[in-house]
Amino acid sequence: MRLTLTEFVTLDGVYQGPGGPEEDTDGGFAHGGWVVPFFEDTLGGFIHGVFGQADAFLFGRRTYDIFAQAWPKSTDPADPVARALNTLPKYVASRTLDRADWHHTTVLGGDVAAEVATLKQQPGRELQIHGSGALAQTLFDAGLIDLVRLIVFPVVLGSGTRLFAPGRTPSGFRLADLTSTPTGVTVQTLELAGAPEYGSMEVE
Repeated sequence: MRLTLTEFVTLDGVYQGPGGPEEDTDGGFAHGGWVVPFFEDTLGGFIHGVFGQADAFLFGRRTYDIFAQAWPKSTDPADPVARALNTLPKYVASRTLDRADWHHTTVLGGDVAAEVATLKQQPGRELQIHGSGALAQTLFDAGLIDLVRLIVFPVVLGSGTRLFAPGRTPSGFRLADLTSTPTGVTVQTLELAGAPEYGSMEVE
């Protein structure tokens, strides 16, 4: 399986608290719920398509707790997101979680990079990360993420936790696909392309 990351981010790179005011208030973050005004059918259709490519899911502890509280309550078999999340294998990276009660969930409590590398050797299409920004940064630095879907919302928050924080591994990407929605959201599908390339704009 290839490891993919799908992340909601603002124009200034914030991924914290996209879904609601109380979702993640760490650091006094007061802008939760910033995706809601921009969500509509085009974006919803894209998200459904992404979940349709999953054969397993990987979460950090915080995102797992949020998802595990909400999605088991959604039992509509016609909902592709709920169907995938509630039936496919799930893995949560945590050194403090003793057990995971959500159906088909396994806790990864050891060397997460090594365990995820092993998971990637299993047959299948995509092992998907959704949200889970801290975990994503760890696996990005380990060179394990194969494809990034950045869903960029036309809003600047000025504070909050950023996906590509200082200290990330310098990396280049290849744009595999680019789409937009009627509300101004852009979806960039990016494949890792190795180290960045450099040049000079100096006028001779």
